Amino acid sequence: MSVGKEIPHPNTTEHHIRRISVYFLPEGEKFPYQLGEYGFCAHGESAQGPNMSTVYAQPQIETIFKTEKSGTIFALAYCNIHGLWENSQDIEVK
Repeated sequence: MSVGKEIPHPNTTEHHIRRISVYFLPEGEKFPYQLGEYGFCAHGESAQGPNMSTVYAQPQIETIFKTEKSGTIFALAYCNIHGLWENSQDIEVK
């Protein structure tokens, strides 16, 4: 699953993904469980100025969790320019 796959972010000081949050909503339950909150803070900022660093974050994560129920995974990505993006994927436990 991905968020914003069609338009990859440049991850510069001016335009980047700050965080990704992942939730799981089991079938038949009212509220989702938070699986993780991931922050990205290396976007080329440095003492020399914007985009002068050689360190840039790649806003990609992998989350592994256990469940005995089917349900829906939700991923929310926050872009400092475009705001909140969301994607979801149903999973089936057999």
